[in-house]
Amino acid sequence: MIRINLLPHRELKRKARQQQIAILAGVVSFLGILVVWGVYTFIAGNIEYQNARNQFLQSRIAVLDGEIAEIRNIKSQTQELLARKHVVETLQNSRSEVVHLLDQLARLLPDGVYLQSVKQNDQNITLVGYAQSNAWISMLMRNLESSPWLESPLLIEIKAMTVNNIRQNEFNMRIKLRRTSIDDAQKQLANPPGKS
Repeated sequence: MIRINLLPHRELKRKARQQQIAILAGVVSFLGILVVWGVYTFIAGNIEYQNARNQFLQSRIAVLDGEIAEIRNIKSQTQELLARKHVVETLQNSRSEVVHLLDQLARLLPDGVYLQSVKQNDQNITLVGYAQSNAWISMLMRNLESSPWLESPLLIEIKAMTVNNIRQNEFNMRIKLRRTSIDDAQKQLANPPGKS
């Protein structure tokens, strides 16, 4: 006997295919979501790691900026202290320069020469005085030239005049205070030029 299938076999096959497609779509969707979630988690982890590194670097930069500011402060304080030290040394040197100037003038002034005024402007000194003759002025200039503390004597003017009924020569002279070390000056002072 012959059997005839009256069931709609095409419809059954279509339903089976639709179920397979639905299952496959669900699996693919699940795998897609899983991949997206994995990529998101990986990227979020990298971002979090980079943010932590950035925060660490910023904290280190802040610490280093503080240290740099402290170093700059120390450098400026060092410069201020060096400037103060230089001022103190200059004052100490100039304090002794006046003493040496007056000492040298007293030692080097010949007998026939008298000073009326001594003016100092920084390293320049102006001498105004009287001499019995031009020879005494020449001797004074030679003595000043040989001094360890004085240099460059320059005669500006000599005028003949009468003071207390005595004929004398008034002179105006410039000299410079020499910057020498104390040791050099003491060596030269050990052999001072003689007074005439």
